[in-house]
Amino acid sequence: MAVGARSGHDEPEKRADEAIGDDVTGDDVTDDERAHDDDDGAAAGRSGRSPKKPRSFWKELPLLIGIALVLALLIKTFLVQAFSIPSESMMNTLQRGDRVLVDKLTPWFGSEPERGEVVVFHDPGGWLEGQKTPDPNVVQKFLSFIGLMPSAEEKDLIKRVIAVGGDTVSCKEGGKVVLNGVALDETSYLYPGSVPCQDSFGPIKVPEGRIWVMGDNRQNSLDSRFHQQLPGGGTVANDQVVGRAVVIAWPVTRWATLPVPDIFDQPGLDKAAAAAPLGAASLAAALPLVLWRRKKRTAGHTAE
Repeated sequence: MAVGARSGHDEPEKRADEAIGDDVTGDDVTDDERAHDDDDGAAAGRSGRSPKKPRSFWKELPLLIGIALVLALLIKTFLVQAFSIPSESMMNTLQRGDRVLVDKLTPWFGSEPERGEVVVFHDPGGWLEGQKTPDPNVVQKFLSFIGLMPSAEEKDLIKRVIAVGGDTVSCKEGGKVVLNGVALDETSYLYPGSVPCQDSFGPIKVPEGRIWVMGDNRQNSLDSRFHQQLPGGGTVANDQVVGRAVVIAWPVTRWATLPVPDIFDQPGLDKAAAAAPLGAASLAAALPLVLWRRKKRTAGHTAE
């Protein structure tokens, strides 16, 4: 009876110990964690909503595509744009089918074309008259518009800047191009076997805010030389320039930058350009002195 009485008292004591908080299940969970879970469950019950699940990849994809298209459009509009070379007028610097990247950012900050740069510019009017242009499909036009393909706008041209506003340029048949009185050695970029000019032109004073452009393949380039009868006299307005071509991006085997040739860094080019105004100013300053000396000499002879 004593054994039975002891055993009857042990069970209630064990249940009492469990009620106090002893872990009899073996789960490694503290009382604080249980309270936190209870609070979460109560909050979810009050709001009537289940915990928010992350969106699936397929739901996020249209948003990602939209962001990518907007970024591509902004880059094409303000930073760089791809252009496809349609002819041999710039060989061997550029070949038909090359894709070049054009810097469109610096013109936004007031940068103007400089001598020796390869630039893309809009047709000034009449340069591409009568030439056939391809008719891209809707997809090509769209991809070109957002900048994911080279420009489908075929009213653009690409040439090298030879002279800028204020420069004087000329060339005699079979001779070298003369810029501000300095003969240019263009062998570093002219197409092998090409002469600087097959027909004489100039001297031509390039108006301020305009440029004189020529292709590197002089015998196969309808450039400024052949449009002197049009408004502008063959020159191109600076605001018609899309930007400077800085790199050949495609094909990969022809990847290269397009730097300004060293001949355009000659100090003599700028000095020669400034010589004419300086000479005129010197003549204007010296004229009163000459007249004064002549008047004084005449007065001396009369007194004698």
